[in-house]
Amino acid sequence: MSISDNGKDNIDLSRRNLMIGSVGAAFVVAFAPALFAQQSSVKKMIAEKNFSPTVWYEIDQNGVIKVNIARAEMGQHVGTALAKIVAEELGADWNNVIIEHVNTNPKWGYMVTGGSWSVFQSYEPLSRAGAAGRAILIEAGAKALNKSIADCQAENGFVVCGQQRISFAELIKTQQFNKTVSADELKNYAIKSRKHHTIIGKQSHALDIPPKVNGTAVYGIDVEVPGMLYARPVVPPSRYGNKVEYVDDSNAKKITGYQGYKELSDPSGWLEGWVVVFADNYPAAIQAADKIKVNYLHNDALSISEEDIQKRGKDLITDREAGALLVDVGDTAAAQESAASQMNSTYTTSSAMHFHLEPVNAVVEFKDDTWHIHSGNQWQSLTLPAVAKALGVEDSQVIIHQYYLGGGFGRRLFGDYMIPAALAAKAIGKPVKMVFTREDDSHFDQPRSPSVSHLNATLNDDNQVIGIEHRFTSGWPTKAMAPGFLAPSKDGKKKIDMFSASGSDHWYSLPNHKVLVYNNDLAQKTFVPGWLRSVGPGWIQWSVESFMDELAHKSGQDPAKFRLALLDAQGRQSGSAPHSVGGANRLKNVLKELTKKVDTQQTLPKNQGIGIALSFGQERSMPTWVALAAHIEVHPESGKVTVKKLTCVVDCGVVVHPDGALAQLEGSLLWGVSLALHEGTEFKNGQVASSNLHNYFPLRMKDVPDMDISFVESDEFPVGLGEPGTTVVAPAIGNAIFNATGVRFRSLPMTPAIVKGMMKQKQGDTA
Repeated sequence: MSISDNGKDNIDLSRRNLMIGSVGAAFVVAFAPALFAQQSSVKKMIAEKNFSPTVWYEIDQNGVIKVNIARAEMGQHVGTALAKIVAEELGADWNNVIIEHVNTNPKWGYMVTGGSWSVFQSYEPLSRAGAAGRAILIEAGAKALNKSIADCQAENGFVVCGQQRISFAELIKTQQFNKTVSADELKNYAIKSRKHHTIIGKQSHALDIPPKVNGTAVYGIDVEVPGMLYARPVVPPSRYGNKVEYVDDSNAKKITGYQGYKELSDPSGWLEGWVVVFADNYPAAIQAADKIKVNYLHNDALSISEEDIQKRGKDLITDREAGALLVDVGDTAAAQESAASQMNSTYTTSSAMHFHLEPVNAVVEFKDDTWHIHSGNQWQSLTLPAVAKALGVEDSQVIIHQYYLGGGFGRRLFGDYMIPAALAAKAIGKPVKMVFTREDDSHFDQPRSPSVSHLNATLNDDNQVIGIEHRFTSGWPTKAMAPGFLAPSKDGKKKIDMFSASGSDHWYSLPNHKVLVYNNDLAQKTFVPGWLRSVGPGWIQWSVESFMDELAHKSGQDPAKFRLALLDAQGRQSGSAPHSVGGANRLKNVLKELTKKVDTQQTLPKNQGIGIALSFGQERSMPTWVALAAHIEVHPESGKVTVKKLTCVVDCGVVVHPDGALAQLEGSLLWGVSLALHEGTEFKNGQVASSNLHNYFPLRMKDVPDMDISFVESDEFPVGLGEPGTTVVAPAIGNAIFNATGVRFRSLPMTPAIVKGMMKQKQGDTA
């Protein structure tokens, strides 16, 4: 496994051979390091698994094709999308395809599900593996039918040669396979173009819907093992600096089923001042944790507030020399000195939480000298070493058994919730099932950090933008949880969390453009900043696209035409093969398509407006081109903003699983509405103020808008869809509010109370 320059983990096909062999009664296709693939027969190596191959798929003698999925399933139907890639190239019968989610056995390689990477990263290796399997089966079929290979093709689970055909199942029953395909040879297998697709891009049900509907799907919270105790943590008052002074469990002892408590010692350093209660059943564990009294020594972190974190951010970005350089085009300093005028705007976002449906949980059992962790997780390769360190064992002594996730949204990337469960099992010497209540989950969340963004634009005598300087700060998830993935700044002097910077390196052409990135050190030491669906672009695009609208209005231009003029696809904005072919021209195209669907300049009733915003998704290296128009209505008396309709045009290259793609966009757009208008909390006394759905308010069903989502037909490389839709919603709504009322909002969320206050302020200013 290699780590690419941009920090994403991919299978490096240049270093791995493909092995295709008969093992038992199955046709097995696996990737393996080239060194090992030269040492023995394919059949023997796969059978003995003496080098732990990555088995992509296998076909049994009934023709059933099992595709092994090393990605987490949390509602996005990732297994179906990946299986379609294999089935398409293989020439399979889609009705004979099944999927299986795998555990953390090293043979599956590096495991992570996030960043909208799954299809993007897997498309080429799975396509090549499917194409190679197809070629081997066609060769076998031609031989069995005494036909020329050139006259044969694979379709719908058969090798077809003119009027004759033979099924994959029959070939596997009667033939033996033992072939190694070198990395160089693998690149020569042609991948089908969109016009030849019969499975990719075609409507079908997701393979995991039946178990989710009939109740056989197993989530982490469903797991039980013999002899286990139930545990609930007493989550400390802050994330860091907690030290237990004393514990009084006299009231807990009155609860039937209570089995005592343990103070946890964590060598990995993630847990400070944790106490866990044990019981025979979960209700007793809940009650015991409520009854037990834990006193903590004084902790300075308990004085930190949201206001403190935001003030620290605003102070940090005033120092240009302290920022990490991400973009440096032209000379922004010279542009500022020669500018006819300048415009400055500061945008902020508040802390936001995950609030997934299934609270975090884990079952831990020590068996056969191995720690078995049963839980849903997005980034097993990051989590497993941390659990092993906490337990004081080698990584090889820990296995994470993967289950469906009842929502992830980034919270289950680093599964730190497995650590207290593991330490609890170790402390009491029995299997433990630890389930966090909603309140526990909230107080142990990894919130999206509050952020501050400042943009300065320089304009010439004709009100044309000649430069933009963008400085912003937040807490960095990657610095907290995966520091090895920090990227060097452009000048190599500092490190940058690209998950907290992507979105600022946009596709608008500017003669002078500088981006400086800052880590908010106060946020960093107050809590664990989390990856939350759309990560940095979720708040960075809020500032970029709102500011673009401000500049359009200042220059007296239609916001759509203003953006189109800046999307000239020149120089660095022209894109490159294979993932950003077309560059800014494709972003321009989705905006043009959007303006055909929505007249952004139409006359609307009072207090209604339409705003637009653009996004390239998560990263320049895998852009998903998105244009959105939001039609809203503001109710001045209450401050409520009603989103009447979202119209979205998306170019994501080849659409692998249309139903899943549409669902991803629908979900991400609604998540964006929620973060823009409803969701937000604040830090009080070192902890988030929100603890449950009585004081945290995600989007409700009654506020779901109409949505019109269309995909551009494309043969380009498929990119991610899990998050990009989220990033355009807030600025589109904010721009629409301005068009409706003349009030410019620069802070998220735009709750009714804030909107009402701003409207009253405007009325007062007017009066």
